[in-house]
Amino acid sequence: MKITVIGTGLIGSQLATVLTGHGHEVTTASLSSGVDLLTGAGLDEAIAGAHTVVNVTNSPSFDEQSLAFFRTTVGNLLAAGDRAGVRHQVALSIVGVDEVPQLDYYRAKTLQEELMRGGSSPYSIVRATQFFEFMEPTMSWTSDENEVRLPATPLQPIASADVVAALADVAEGSPLDGILEVAGPDAYTLDEIGRITLAARGDRRPVVVDDKAGLFAAVQGDVLTPGPDARLASTRYRDWLKD
Repeated sequence: MKITVIGTGLIGSQLATVLTGHGHEVTTASLSSGVDLLTGAGLDEAIAGAHTVVNVTNSPSFDEQSLAFFRTTVGNLLAAGDRAGVRHQVALSIVGVDEVPQLDYYRAKTLQEELMRGGSSPYSIVRATQFFEFMEPTMSWTSDENEVRLPATPLQPIASADVVAALADVAEGSPLDGILEVAGPDAYTLDEIGRITLAARGDRRPVVVDDKAGLFAAVQGDVLTPGPDARLASTRYRDWLKD
């Protein structure tokens, strides 16, 4: 099967490797390879002959400009897919994305999902929880040399490699015409994740619960944790920290 992966970051680069290892003909597309989703330049060439297209791109900003980014890029990608006869459009999204309208980026990802559902191509949306790899950067936003301030937001983070495995399975299968949620095996509050992370790094700074600190302060309740039908990965955060 020919599969085009749009985006070559943390997820896209791993996904291309996994799918190639499974015997598929894989093309990667990004600005560095001459494909501009905003203008459509190089897009037709990148997906020519593709059975499946997997979109794992991110907006360059996380503010309200991300809405325009996804409106334009998803429109271009769906139109190019129609021209090329693509039979399966796959996108990576976020668990609970439609429950946090206070965040511009989440509203933009919700728009991405709506555009895919409204398109003519069969589609699959894979919603993942927060990646293990992003836990320390998230903590750094509200940290100083004396303490780390984090809200007690419930999360169920997942290793990026496990997200890639789920995306590969979906890309190789029949379109869901719906949503698959994927998450890690364990639920924590973000302040708990902070303490686990600092302990693993030998960092003695205390974690102070501050429900106004950082990006996740806008999140109410447990909307970023998965539902009962989610696919749960096996990699545990404490084990991942040891690698």
